[in-house]
Amino acid sequence: MKSAQTWLMSGNQAIARGAYEAGVTVATSYPGTPCTEILESIARHPGIEALWSTNEKVAYEVALGASFAGARAMVSMKHVGLNVAADPLFSSVYTGVNGGLVVVVGDDPSAASSQNEQDSRHYARAAKLPMLEPSDSQEARDLVLAAFELSERFDTPVLVRLTTRICHSKTLVRVGDPPEPRTPTGFIRDFDKYVLLPRQAILRHRALEARVEALAQYAEAADWNRVEWRDLRVGVITSGLAYQYVREAFPHLSVLKLGQSWPLPAQKIREFAAQVDEVWVIEELDPFLEEQIKALGIPVASEGWIPRVGELTPERILHSVEQRAPQPMQLGDPSIPGRAPRICAGCQYLGVYTAISRIGVRVAGDIGCYTLGSLEPWNAIDSVVCMGAGIGTALGMEKALGDRVRGKLLAVIGDSTLLHSGLGPLLDLVHNRGQTTVLVMDNSTTAMTGLQGNPANGQTALGQSGPGVNLEKLIAALGIEWVRVINPYDLAESEEVLREALDHPGPAVVISRAPCLLLKRRETVQQAHLTEEACTGCGECFQVGCVAIERQELAGRPAPLINHDLCVGCTLCVQACPEGALQPRRLVPDLVELETCLTPAQPR
Repeated sequence: MKSAQTWLMSGNQAIARGAYEAGVTVATSYPGTPCTEILESIARHPGIEALWSTNEKVAYEVALGASFAGARAMVSMKHVGLNVAADPLFSSVYTGVNGGLVVVVGDDPSAASSQNEQDSRHYARAAKLPMLEPSDSQEARDLVLAAFELSERFDTPVLVRLTTRICHSKTLVRVGDPPEPRTPTGFIRDFDKYVLLPRQAILRHRALEARVEALAQYAEAADWNRVEWRDLRVGVITSGLAYQYVREAFPHLSVLKLGQSWPLPAQKIREFAAQVDEVWVIEELDPFLEEQIKALGIPVASEGWIPRVGELTPERILHSVEQRAPQPMQLGDPSIPGRAPRICAGCQYLGVYTAISRIGVRVAGDIGCYTLGSLEPWNAIDSVVCMGAGIGTALGMEKALGDRVRGKLLAVIGDSTLLHSGLGPLLDLVHNRGQTTVLVMDNSTTAMTGLQGNPANGQTALGQSGPGVNLEKLIAALGIEWVRVINPYDLAESEEVLREALDHPGPAVVISRAPCLLLKRRETVQQAHLTEEACTGCGECFQVGCVAIERQELAGRPAPLINHDLCVGCTLCVQACPEGALQPRRLVPDLVELETCLTPAQPR
C-alpha cells in the first residue's frame, strides 16, 4: 500500500482522478463548459478509453453499452447536454446497469457560458435515480468512487452534480493508489432486464420503485449526509457548493450537509429539524430541497429569502437573510469597466458577418463562437436557442411566413454543431421542401470549448488523427444539390455566393471554411497600415468588427488606428475600405523596411 498523496486539483480534475481510481474502462463526453476538462483530464490517465462523442445522447449510449458489457463507465456533460441525453437516461434507469455507470453533469448558475440556468437536480427526481453533490474537489474525487459502488449495489446509473465553481475552483485532494486492473464481465443476456418492450418496462418500473425506497433508506446512514452541531437556534440544510457559502456566512450555525440530494434521508432531516428552533434551507437555483422538506411537514423559516436567479455568494446570502428577501444579483463590480466578448482578430467570422450585414437577412443562429455575430457592429444573428436549433427554427419561420421571408432567411451553424444535432433538421429542410439557406461555419475544430476534436476534423480525445467527415459529400447525400464552399477572407466572394444561395429556389448550403486561428497560427507576414490623408472617416472598416481596429480622431473625424500587436494581416479591413486608405504591407525579417503587399491574405 503506497502512502497517500495530496494534490491541488480542480473539481473537474478530481472527478477524473476519482474515475481513474474507480477503475473506469470507458469515459465519454461532448465538450461543454463547465465540464469540458473532465474528459481531457481522464484522457491523460492510462488504461481508459476516452471518447469525444458526436453529441451527449450518443455519449450516454456508448457509456451505457460499456456498462452493459460489465465495464465501469462514466459520461460527463453540461446541464443543457443532459437535455440531449434525457432519452437514454430515463430508459437506462429501467434497464439498470452491469458495470457501474456514473453520469456527471455540470450546472452553470449565472449562465457564465450557457443559454440558461437550468437546475439538473430535477432530473434525479423525474428519472428516479440517485444524485450526489460534492462541495469541493476532495468530495468530487470521493463521491465519484462512492457513486460507482452505489451504482453497482443498487443496479442504477448515478448522477453526480457539479456547478461551475466546483468544476473550476481548486482545493487540496488526498488521492489514492492507482487501481487494480478490472476485467469486464462481458454482456450477460437478460431479456427481462435489457429489452424494454412494454411488458418488460412495466416489470422494470416496479423494480425501480422498490429501488428508490431502498436508496432513501440507505441515505439515512450514508456518511455523505452529515450533521454539524453548533448553535441550535437555527439549523441550516444545504448541499453542494452552497455548503461552503453557508460555512463562510454562518460559521456559528448548525448544519445538515446533504451529499445526496435525491432521494433524501427523510428521517435524518426530521431528527435534525427536531433539535433546532427553526430550519433554514440554503441552496443554489431552484428550491429543490426546500420543496421536499416542506412536503415532509417541516416548516422552513427561510422560505422566499434565498435568490433563485444567479450564482450565490456568502455576501448575497447574508444580505438576503438580513433583509428576509432575495438579494438582487449584481452583474459585476460597477467600478470595473465592462468588456463585451469579442471575436478574435483575423477570425473568419469577421468576414462572413460583414458580408451578412451587407445583405440584410433574418438569421437563425446556433451555439458557438459565431453567436457573437449577434453583437455590434454586425447585428447579424436574430435568434439563438440551443445546439442545432438554427436550421429548424429557420424552417419554422419560412413555413409560417412563406413568400414574406423567401430569399431573406439564413440559418447559421458550426461544423461540430452540424454533426452534433444539425443533420436531423437539415434533412427535415429537404424533406419538407424548405428553401432556407444554411451557412456552415467550418473552422476545423470545436473552438468555443477549447479546440476539441470532432468527427469533422477527425481528432480523437486520445490524440489520434483521421480523415474527418467530408461535409460537402454528407450534405449532398441528404439531397441538397446546391452546395458551395467560400473563402471567408474574400469579402466580395462571400457576399456574392451568399446572395446566389438565397436566390436559389430550394435548400442551399454555403460552407465558410478556414481553420480557427488558435488551431494553427502562422507567423504574421503582413499587417494593415493607414494612409491618413486618404481616410474620409466613412467608418466602413469599423463594420468589420475586428478588435485590432481601434479608433482615433483625425482632423475631427473618426479614423482607424491599427493595433499591430493584434493584427494578423487578414486584409478584411483593407477590402472593406472604399477609399484605399488601408493597405497591407509586408513585414520583412528585420521589421525595418516595409513593402506594400499587393495580394490579399490567404485564409490561415
